Amino acid sequence: MSPSALPRVSIIVPVMNEEHTITRLADEVFAVADAQDRFRLVGLHFIDDGSDDETWARILAATHADPRVRGLRLRRNFGKATALQVGADEAEGDIVVTMDGDLQDDPRELPRFVAAVLAGDDVVSGWKRTRHDPLGKTLPSKLFNTITAWASGIRLHDFNCGYKAYRREVFESVHLYGELHRFVPVLAHACGFRIGELEVTHHPRRFGHSKYGARRFLRGLLDLFTVLTVTRYARKPGHLFGAGGLLLGAAGGGILAWLSALWLLGHPIGERPLLQLGVLLVLVGVQLLMFGLLAELMISRDRDSPAPALVRERCGTKAAATRAPAAAEA
Repeated sequence: MSPSALPRVSIIVPVMNEEHTITRLADEVFAVADAQDRFRLVGLHFIDDGSDDETWARILAATHADPRVRGLRLRRNFGKATALQVGADEAEGDIVVTMDGDLQDDPRELPRFVAAVLAGDDVVSGWKRTRHDPLGKTLPSKLFNTITAWASGIRLHDFNCGYKAYRREVFESVHLYGELHRFVPVLAHACGFRIGELEVTHHPRRFGHSKYGARRFLRGLLDLFTVLTVTRYARKPGHLFGAGGLLLGAAGGGILAWLSALWLLGHPIGERPLLQLGVLLVLVGVQLLMFGLLAELMISRDRDSPAPALVRERCGTKAAATRAPAAAEA
C-alpha cells in the first residue's frame, strides 16, 4: 500500500510545564511511527496550556526539527479538556490519538491503538492496570472509575487514562469543555460510537510533578452528574423534569386529599404545617412539569433532522430511493 493510502494519524499532547519531556517525547513518537507500515503520522500537536517555563521554547525547537510537529499556545491555563478540543480542531488525521506529555504513556503502544480502531472500535481507551503513582492518586482514581462505570453502564477500568484513540467522527459529535475529557467514552457511547479498551504500559514520572490534587476527585463527581444528565436526557428533557414534577405533585396531592378528608370530618387544618407543605409540593411539581414542556419545545426542531455525525453507514443513493415507488407501480 502506498504511503498516501495509509490511514492518517494525528497525536494530541496537552502539556503544562513539561520543558524536560518535549524533545524526548517527540523523538520516541517519531521512532515508533516511522517504523510502521499500517498508518502514517501526519501531525504531532503539542498544546501548551499556560506553561510558565521553557515548554513553548522546546515546542518551537521541535517544530524546526520535524515539520510534522505543530504547536499551539493557549493564552492561559484553560484546562485539559479545552486543550484537547483545540488540538482536535487542528488535527487532520483520520484517527486522533491523545496522550499525556509527562513520558508516562509509552509511544510504543501507538500501533496497538491504531490497530484497535481499524478493527472496528470508534474510541479505544487505555487502561493502566499497573500504575506507578502514589497511593493518594491511585485510590481516588480507582473509586472514581468504579462509580463512573456503575453509573454510566460502560465497563471501562480507567476513565482517567489520557492515552486514547478516536475516529475523527467522534470529535464531530462530542465537544469538550470544563473537565469533561475524562468522560469522552461516556459521551461518545451516548452518540452510538463503539467503545473499546486496551491495557497499556505505564511508566513512572521522571520529571516534574502531577498537576492534579485532591479537588480533582470532587470535580469529577460533579462532572459525572452533568454527563449523565446530558447523555440520558439531552433529547428528552421532559422526562427528567416531568418525572420529578409528577412525583412531587402526586405527593402534594395526596397530602391535600388527606387533609381535605379531615376537614370534611370536622377537624381544623388551617394551622397545620402539613397544609403548607402540600401546597408547596403541588406548586413545585407544576413548575417542573411546565419547565420540562418548555425544554421539549426548545429542542423539538432538532428531533426531525438528526445530525449527520449520528449516521454510522449509508448505502444506496437518493436517486434510487426516489425511483423505487415508480418501479413498483409499473
